[in-house]
Formats: sequence, structure tokens, C-alpha cells
Amino acid sequence: MQATTSNSELNLSEWIGNHQNTQDSICEVLVRRMAATLGVTSPKIGEPLPALWHWMFFQPELNNTELGEDGHPQVGGFMPPALGRNRMWAGGSLEFSQPLIIGKPATCDSTIENVVEKQGSTGSLVFVTVRHDYTQEGEHKFTERQNIVYRLPTPPKHTSDTAPKAQWSTHVTPSSTLLFRYSAVTFNGHRIHYDYPYVTDTEGYDNLVVHGPLMATLALHGCLNDHPNKVLKSFKYRGVRPATLGDDIHIEGTMINDSQADVWISNDNGVIQQGQVEFAV
Repeated sequence: MQATTSNSELNLSEWIGNHQNTQDSICEVLVRRMAATLGVTSPKIGEPLPALWHWMFFQPELNNTELGEDGHPQVGGFMPPALGRNRMWAGGSLEFSQPLIIGKPATCDSTIENVVEKQGSTGSLVFVTVRHDYTQEGEHKFTERQNIVYRLPTPPKHTSDTAPKAQWSTHVTPSSTLLFRYSAVTFNGHRIHYDYPYVTDTEGYDNLVVHGPLMATLALHGCLNDHPNKVLKSFKYRGVRPATLGDDIHIEGTMINDSQADVWISNDNGVIQQGQVEFAV
């Protein structure tokens, strides 16, 4: 099937409303492994799961034969077909009521809310919005919307706007070990994060790609660490351009008012990812 085939010709809107239900145990072993990967103290059984660490759980347990060339699960079932495009996690939003609790089973109800094709500067883009509702012991905990983009293979963007002035700032030098361990603990087979020949020869990047969810986690917790007494209400984030190994990334942000903060990830070539944090008042 040709990559230029349109949304309407394939009736991608038929995927809107697709639903799946996934159950998992918020096990302490994976929590400890994420803590080790991020270099932080691990919470214990019975304590809240840190925000965005839920991305370790509710992952499809597929055989290697059920993966596409890029290492993602083959699409065309729950998710729409790829149409010869590369699939990327472009951003998302979360509305928090309560955290998941470590050591208890939980459920993720996933629904495709929208599929739309747009024309971007690099050509046709298909955007898929997936809603996830997380519950534990029958109680709703929080809602997440993930924005997945399918784009034609094109050279990645290397520069962006300069980062604004920050009130807090730390930096991380991502390593191939960090990317591998984050892929492993989140059961993410996407080859752009660990397969150097694939990511450079097939997808055209200059090095391994830093995970968007990893950067979102670093950006949000950079803000939470700077404001430990505030209660998280919501978080929105979007990728501006890819980050690859070789440069430090800066984890920064600034308070807009008592209940809102802007956060971002940047390097010497500008902003990589940006987001907004809202606190309860």
C-alpha cells in the first residue's frame, strides 16, 4: 500500500472508537528498576506510583514475530495501519485525580478518540488520539490522552526556538545505557532508541533517539522536585523536535502563577520538548 494513500481512501475513521482493556499489577520490582534507571530513591509497596511511571505497565506482550520492522507492535488492529509512515509519540495530556498504588492490580481502558490526516511541512501526517482511563480497585485514578503521529520518512528537524529564561534548571547527558534501560523497563521495542544501524541508515537520524516519554518524565519531575509541597492536577506536553545522543539536555521550567508552570527540555540547538503543569489550588 502506498504511503501517499489518504485517510479518506482507507477510511481510517473506522478505527475511531476501537477499545481495549488491559490489566496489570503495579509491581514493586519494575518500580525499583525504574528508580535505578532514573537514579532516584524507589518508593515502596503501598506508596503512590510517581507520575508518568505508569508507562512501564499495560504494555502489549507480543512475540517478536508480531512486531513491525521498526520494533513497534504491528498496526492495523487496535491502532490504524502505518501506511508506510514512521510512527512517533508526539505528546499528550494527563488529568490526575489520584495516583496508582504500588503493589495492587490496576486496569487501563483504552479508546481511540480521533484519527485525522493533516498536511505538514514534511508532507502528510496522520494524528491518532488515544484515551486511557486508569482504575484501581474499581476507583478511577486518572485519564491520559496520547497523541501518536504517523509521518512520511523525512530528515529530522535539528534546530528550534531558543529556550526561555528558566527559574530552575538541571542537565542530563543521556547515554546509550540509559536509553536501553528505559526501553527495557517500559518494554519498548522501538529500534530508534537502541539500534544504531537502523536509526541512522533506515530512519535518517544522526544517533540514537532519546525517548519522548523519558523527557516528559524528567521535565515533570524537575518541576515537582522544585515545588514538593504542591499537588499535581494536570500535565500537557508535546515534542518540538527529536533529541539524539551526543549533547547534554537541559531540564528547565518557570512558574507562571501559583498554580501553573511552563516546563521544557532543551539543548544548545533550542527547545526539544515543552509542557505545562497545573497544580491544585
